[in-house]
Amino acid sequence: MEQARQKGKRWVISTREEMREAAIEVVREATRRVSIFTHDLEPGIYDDPEFLEIIKRLVLSQTYARIRVLIANPARAVKNGNNFVHLGRRLNTYIEFRHVREDLRTHSEAFCIADETALVYRLQAPRWEGIADTYEPAVAKLYGRMFDEIWAASEVELEFRQLGI
Repeated sequence: MEQARQKGKRWVISTREEMREAAIEVVREATRRVSIFTHDLEPGIYDDPEFLEIIKRLVLSQTYARIRVLIANPARAVKNGNNFVHLGRRLNTYIEFRHVREDLRTHSEAFCIADETALVYRLQAPRWEGIADTYEPAVAKLYGRMFDEIWAASEVELEFRQLGI
């Protein structure tokens, strides 16, 4: 018989609202680091007031907190404006955005990782189906390593400095 999970909660998501709630719940687990891989900063998810309040409280309460965001296609977020980007401009010591290098944009997934323990993951970024887990260190570390590799290869471009991203 399978042993019951001692920590965390795992659930399936299938709608934008479930994704928003999952992102909020996962980020609440963070004590020092959040890593987000997104294609367009999903409007209604990463600019949700509740999500932004949690991020703001994290970076203002933890000296070493760090929020890193990789964006594969930031044109929509820049064009339409995004409250997460505005928060990042104000708290640029803690929140950093990078544009995924063109040859690395083959990744179709989207995810958010908190402290290498909690994550929300979607296999296909344009779709809302995915999983969320508040305690899955092995999987979070796997995607965290992938994130770190893409992060190291991607740089802030001049146009993002001018736009504050």
